[in-house]
Amino acid sequence: MTQEKNNLWNKAKRWLPGVLISLVALYLVFNLANMNDLQSAFSAINPIFIVAAVVLTVLFCLVRGIAWRILLDRKPSIGQTFFGIGVGYLLNNLFPFRAGEIGRAILIGQSTQLGTFHVLSTIIIERAFDLAFAALLLLSSLPLALGLSWAKPVAITTLILVILGISALFLIARNTNRVHTWVLNGPGRYPVVKRFIIPYLDNLLEGLGALTRPQMFLAAVFWISVSWIIGVINYYVVILSINPSAPIWWGVLIDSILAMGIAIPSAPAALGVFEASLVAALSLVGVDATIALAYAVVMHFIQFAVTGILGMIGLIKTGRSLGSIFKAAQSQKEIPSSPDVE
Repeated sequence: MTQEKNNLWNKAKRWLPGVLISLVALYLVFNLANMNDLQSAFSAINPIFIVAAVVLTVLFCLVRGIAWRILLDRKPSIGQTFFGIGVGYLLNNLFPFRAGEIGRAILIGQSTQLGTFHVLSTIIIERAFDLAFAALLLLSSLPLALGLSWAKPVAITTLILVILGISALFLIARNTNRVHTWVLNGPGRYPVVKRFIIPYLDNLLEGLGALTRPQMFLAAVFWISVSWIIGVINYYVVILSINPSAPIWWGVLIDSILAMGIAIPSAPAALGVFEASLVAALSLVGVDATIALAYAVVMHFIQFAVTGILGMIGLIKTGRSLGSIFKAAQSQKEIPSSPDVE
């Protein structure tokens, strides 16, 4: 019994920081907003724009599926990567610690026979590109929001840093043997690295091979760029319902701040952090906190609902259960496979 209590407490300690951050974020945004005016703020958002946001969210997931399929050397079908991304978002919406990234790696790793950690390395590449785009867009739009004039130099500087970062990944991919030897002789001596990294090191390095193939690399960057454009348009379209004269860079600012914000540890679905990020972004351009909160809640609900539906369809198509994938994600072990239904 004592052991069970200790295990429960250890799990709670892992959840606690993110939950506390989410609670603080929720407190701040609801404290800033006027609850009496919140209902009228919701009614100000035109349902037509909400429908457009639903369509754009589905399109975003589809384009991300195309980009991810390219990083996987086009071995899965577009349907597999599209619904795999849906399953990943569903897990992230329901469980902490970015369980969805491991979950979709398990799902696609089994169906393609590539292995979980090979697929996981492509997700790492995808996330590196996302971080680069988020930083570039944020530093391009934030000076405009603050009324500053150094947006262009900062954007150029950020682009240079992004290129340097991706170049570092490229060098790792081109020198896998040296990196393998260095990890074994250096960090590989530590028990944690020896247990969790070394057994899968070759698969991880192999997955970075997409960076050494120019055609694959450029195609992946192109489609990830398209997904970011769709994301910006998605957030901008609903903003037009609130402020028809809003410039397009508002969408850039909102999307980039949100991407940075939800990287912070939080409760599942980035609850609270999502809302606080959007309220903070809109406050920079002078939008009332109550209207901003209504906008944030609507956008969060759209994303939660759409990705949740896509994820459930993905689970049904592959004959897997949510709980089994989450358990496998926790232990980083693959679950027994079952035939895919395409």
